[in-house]
Amino acid sequence: MKEIRIHGRGGQGVVTSAELLAIAAFEDGKFSQAFPFFGFERRGAPIVSFVRISDSPIRLRSHIYNPDYLIVQDPTLVGVVEVTSGVRPDGMVIVNTEKEPEKLELEAEAQVRTINATKIAMDVLGRPIMNTALIGAFARATGEISVESIKHAVMNRFPGEMGEKNAEAVQKAYDMMRG
Repeated sequence: MKEIRIHGRGGQGVVTSAELLAIAAFEDGKFSQAFPFFGFERRGAPIVSFVRISDSPIRLRSHIYNPDYLIVQDPTLVGVVEVTSGVRPDGMVIVNTEKEPEKLELEAEAQVRTINATKIAMDVLGRPIMNTALIGAFARATGEISVESIKHAVMNRFPGEMGEKNAEAVQKAYDMMRG
């Protein structure tokens, strides 16, 4: 089983990211679950969502304390929230930032990858909603989920032009992230 923790702020689509990853994993023939954890339920407050992906049924229902993967949607959380807490040493952290990984000074043995998902979102969507771009980057960096399933999940969630643009953001981030 692979466990993913997603950090962001209210209004950035953290919960939607988790749901889309779980749906895409299911479409790839895997078992999955996604669930959020809210503190203060307001726009801008730190939020965490969790995803589990497995080849067999998932019976665990707790929070994820030792994730294989972390996705940090908002780089301003680094240093404010312990985003790397518990990440496995052989895991991966994907951060939405224009900075190179070594400039982040994250306290983690895990591999750190960065992508400027906000720029992709602005270029494609015209808005700084970077969640779909980040899950595209996740697909490429980890190989855990196919980009086709993510795009399909996105287009089902956001029909019409909004879905097409978000699928384009997924593909663009997938192409830009080094595998």
